[in-house]
Amino acid sequence: MSSNDLENKNDVRQSVAERLMTLLKTRGEMQASDAGHLLGTTGEAARQQFVKLAKDGLVEAKAVSQGVGRPAQYWQLTAKGHAHFPDAHADLTVQLLQLIRTSLGESALDQLITSRESQTLDNYRQAMKGANSLEERLQRLTAIRTREGYMADWTLQEDGSYLFVENHCPICAAATTCQGFCRAERDVFRDVLEANVERTEHILQGARRCAYVIR
Repeated sequence: MSSNDLENKNDVRQSVAERLMTLLKTRGEMQASDAGHLLGTTGEAARQQFVKLAKDGLVEAKAVSQGVGRPAQYWQLTAKGHAHFPDAHADLTVQLLQLIRTSLGESALDQLITSRESQTLDNYRQAMKGANSLEERLQRLTAIRTREGYMADWTLQEDGSYLFVENHCPICAAATTCQGFCRAERDVFRDVLEANVERTEHILQGARRCAYVIR
């Protein structure tokens, strides 16, 4: 079982609508019946909530043909729905990065990214002290990244590798402006996990999440 298998199921502080949106964010598109099951309610109750969210432009339904019979209805977040999750003061961040680039040059921006990478690496290395296995280091990294807003999770795959995913990117606007941030983060993962880390899905390339295979 992954670290977030029952995310928000028992979190009474969140509304049903918020929990449904979190499910779509962390698990991707799904049918109302599956969403209802995960939240401990009925598929019809989940469908009604999805319809309300669709009216607000936060989710949308798509029909998926499954052979004979009516197409199945799957729900997914819209761009507005994804934007519902925090993005670390996106506008200000982008403005500052653009100002650095235009006023001080690309080299200054590279220096900023390198300094951030170094500071992050130091913090993560401290957090890894005493972790003697890859799984333990991965568990700690997941906890750190989740606290930082990345909605991280990991699973052990059949071939013995690990899949580490980040369902949200709170620095997406900054990373879009300067993709050096993404390269730096991958390098940090490799260092603190002491393992090979390969990115297989990337939010900036249109995926719903960032995913990494770790060996």
